[in-house]
Amino acid sequence: MTDRTTLRLSDERKRLLEQAEEIVAADPSDDPPMSDVIDAALTHLIESQENLEDVRDRYPPVEVKDCCNTSVLRLRYRTSIDSTWR
Repeated sequence: MTDRTTLRLSDERKRLLEQAEEIVAADPSDDPPMSDVIDAALTHLIESQENLEDVRDRYPPVEVKDCCNTSVLRLRYRTSIDSTWR
């Protein structure tokens, strides 16, 4: 990953950040800083992958795939967890 000094916000990124902000906000009047929203999203991604690794051998593969497959963490039938971002 390269360090960048700017974060370009396309319309899609703005929409995703707004959706994530609604999840992170304590109530409808809360306006959390973007850094908190990004930190929460990154933490969730990392914890999701760790949780998937923890349950892979305890539940049937199809059940794990049906419950946990997302556009970010795609599961192959029992072989690996792949991140589709970049």
